Amino acid sequence: MISWLYVWLPRFCGCHCRDDRSFHYHGRRFPVCARCTGELVGILAAALCYPVFHLSVAWAAVSMIPMVLDGGIQALSSYESTNGRRFITGLLFGCGLLSLFFTSTAFAFQWGVQLGMKLSVP
Repeated sequence: MISWLYVWLPRFCGCHCRDDRSFHYHGRRFPVCARCTGELVGILAAALCYPVFHLSVAWAAVSMIPMVLDGGIQALSSYESTNGRRFITGLLFGCGLLSLFFTSTAFAFQWGVQLGMKLSVP
């Protein structure tokens, strides 16, 4: 099971899996980097919390900005982020991403139902 994660999780996330940008546990590197770990935890947390609490569309979009800024500034300058910062910004991004996905899916479903009701009325 664990070896499967090390093969497929990086492919699923599109992760670079750099050793210096990954968390380690008992000397073993996580299957994905700190930022992707944060995204996965954020997606899982948002999925579990969505029925009780979810972000508005505006807050979900705003929560995605820190990761874009952190990664973008790091890619374009000599700034080097920390694994803790990568994890937190990834966590926020994952929560925002899944909130936007669920909200847009619910909106599309409701729109389709309303359209179907209009089409079925003679």
